[in-house]
Amino acid sequence: MSNKVQIQSSVNGEIVDFLCDPQETLLDVLRNRLSLTGTKEGCATGDCGACSVLLDGRLTCSCLVLGVEAVDKEITTIEGISEKDGLHPIQRKFLERAALQCGICTPGLIVATKALLEKHKDPDEETIRYWLAGNLCRCTGYDKIVRAVQDAAKELSYEA
Repeated sequence: MSNKVQIQSSVNGEIVDFLCDPQETLLDVLRNRLSLTGTKEGCATGDCGACSVLLDGRLTCSCLVLGVEAVDKEITTIEGISEKDGLHPIQRKFLERAALQCGICTPGLIVATKALLEKHKDPDEETIRYWLAGNLCRCTGYDKIVRAVQDAAKELSYEA
């Protein structure tokens, strides 16, 4: 007899149904059940931000949420950030500013940046660093990341 639970959620704008164990994290569901491997596991304790997703528009560490808690929720992963015609300006600016190296932290940083720029259209450096404090990067340092966020904010403000 299976203890799996049937869940329906919106993931990256599409309604999906999946089965998951009651103790399975949303991170594991995304990666192992839905094959959305862009969301990374860095620590499994909510300390690094590599698994960041938007859950009903709120920045969330998916390693700290159970898959069963995602019922009827709107989930946006790194795969849902890009636009129909290519990369989102945030993604483009991370590439242009070389704000990535190994790539483990990058998806979480981009999702966190999207959450930031949805709330603050023109954040100063202190605000950027505060919002990204939950995302750890061991490779780049943070200056290139901050500059990429500033550039993305400028580009997005022109599009508005």
